[in-house]
Amino acid sequence: MTITVPIVETGPTAAAAGATPPRTAVVLHGGGGPRTVAPLVGHLAASMHVLAPTHPGWDGTARPESITSVRALATAYLDLLAERGERDVVLVGSSIGGWLALEMALQAAGGSRYAGVVGAVVDIDGVGAVVEGEPLADFFALDARGLAEAAWHDPDRGYVDPAGLTEAQRAVQQGNGRTMAAIAGDDPELLGRLGGVDVPVLVLWGASDRIGTPAYGRVVAGAIPGARFEVVERAGHLPHLERPDATFEVIDAFLS
Repeated sequence: MTITVPIVETGPTAAAAGATPPRTAVVLHGGGGPRTVAPLVGHLAASMHVLAPTHPGWDGTARPESITSVRALATAYLDLLAERGERDVVLVGSSIGGWLALEMALQAAGGSRYAGVVGAVVDIDGVGAVVEGEPLADFFALDARGLAEAAWHDPDRGYVDPAGLTEAQRAVQQGNGRTMAAIAGDDPELLGRLGGVDVPVLVLWGASDRIGTPAYGRVVAGAIPGARFEVVERAGHLPHLERPDATFEVIDAFLS
């Protein structure tokens, strides 16, 4: 099933005469919505053609009844990319977006009808897997201060006082939470399936992340053949927001 979603499309779209066409990157946001990956979009657009969709059900968009899981959303995005004729795409996902990127890579592995669509994955503090001894924080049990403490190296930078939100902002935040609850329950099979990923993968983690610890990320990376695991110091669950330069340096080295 092909879905219709808002997509920010930026960066070079056509190569100069005789040059190689720019590679496409798809940036997949996490539970906080598209604004949380804006720095990634801006950085990658300097050299790549970038697609940054808003997942169905986030930021006031409609969620089709068929999208009931991350697996279903991954299939829908692969349908969309295949329909566009995209090949060798770099998937860059943050948090739930990292999980989504890995799921897309699994569904696009050799022999699949999507083979060749996905060329590489950058998983930034991706959740979704069940890792024994390293449970993920219960996002829905955290208040705003607790979320900032778990997700940021410097919680004061990440804390948003709910009293300062407008009614519209509060409605978007609540809608995002409902969609995340509907589609993003942990996948107990994911860790065991990751051995099927057959493209290069970078698993990048904030050293201070307490949503999922670096130890959790290291286990995820270890389950993926040939995956690289890198840590960004003095950053939490969103290292591209707290330490963008350090994060981009790691991503650029991987993509080059």
